[in-house]
Amino acid sequence: MNTQASTLQTVCPHCGTINRIEQTRLVQKPNCGRCHQALFSGAPLAADDALFSRLLAKEELPLVVDFWAAWCGPCKMMAPIFAATAASLEPRARFVKVDTEVAQQTAAAFNIRSIPTLAIFHRGKQLVQQAGALPQQQFSAWVLQNLPR
Repeated sequence: MNTQASTLQTVCPHCGTINRIEQTRLVQKPNCGRCHQALFSGAPLAADDALFSRLLAKEELPLVVDFWAAWCGPCKMMAPIFAATAASLEPRARFVKVDTEVAQQTAAAFNIRSIPTLAIFHRGKQLVQQAGALPQQQFSAWVLQNLPR
C-alpha cells in the first residue's frame, strides 16, 4: 500500500510545525503533534510574510487567501463571508487572511493592486485570482469550482 498517496503535510497554525496526517483523519479534528492544539479551527488564519511563505512552501492543502486591509470597506464586507466559508469548507482547504499593510512583501510578490483580492494556491503555485468582494453563495461556488481535485 502506498502511504504517501493517503497522507499529506499541513502546517500547524499555532506553532508552525509541519504535521503529516492521513487524509481520512482530516475531518476528525486532529491536533498538532508538537503543541497539541487543533490543526483546524474552522476560522481563517492570519498570516504575515513569514507565515505565508512557510504555508506556500510546506502546506499541501489548497490555500484560499483573502488579501485585505483594515481600512478597506469592501474588505470589511467580505470578512464574515470569508469566515463563514472557512467554517463550512475547512479542512478541504486552509483559509488564510493576508493583511496587505502588514505583509507588504507578500502583496508585492503577488502583484496585489486592489483589495480585497481572493486567490487560491496549491503546492506553492497560484491557481486563480479574483479581485473584489463576492456574495456568500458566489464566493463558496468560486472556491469549490477552483479547488484542485
